[in-house]
Amino acid sequence: MNPKTESAAPEPARKPRFSLFIATVCGLGYLPKAPGTFGALAGFVIYVGLYWLDAFVRNSLVLHGLSPLVGGDLYFHNTVYVVGPVSLLNLTLAPVIALIGVWAASQVEKSAGAKDPQYVVIDEVSGQQLTYVLALTPLNWKYLLLGFILFRTFDIWKPFPARQAESLPGGWGIMADDWVAAVYAALGLWLARILGL
Repeated sequence: MNPKTESAAPEPARKPRFSLFIATVCGLGYLPKAPGTFGALAGFVIYVGLYWLDAFVRNSLVLHGLSPLVGGDLYFHNTVYVVGPVSLLNLTLAPVIALIGVWAASQVEKSAGAKDPQYVVIDEVSGQQLTYVLALTPLNWKYLLLGFILFRTFDIWKPFPARQAESLPGGWGIMADDWVAAVYAALGLWLARILGL
């Protein structure tokens, strides 16, 4: 048989490794149980970490005689750390994480040939962070825990229009239902704070 007349076998599609790394949040999405919960936990860690980084930067500004744009006092080991009612880093990076999530989720969905693969958890990361940002959540363990519980509840329940948002194309559909859940969870947090719970 002439090798030139043979039809070449199609090359297997390459996995989008960088997109998978982001979409699975460093592999958290491959955990066998509750990957969405671990994704939301990563969103919690990002929010708290960026909040503390804000505190460090603002404290440094105060020590050097510069006033931060937004401030309040947080006492830690007899040192005054200046933090605001909102983390500016979270405000800035939440939309960046959301848009990177749309891109990564789109790439992975296209590669997998399946709608919203279970191992994609960047949507939970974005949704959890957005919950805290929309509620201007302080570093108070009660509100952080309540925000986590509310987000996971609404993410699983998918009240209107979360389920409808899933029908959006590509990564938008993967991410948007979690953003809707984040809005509901943030409203719940605002209510809890207004009632002084």
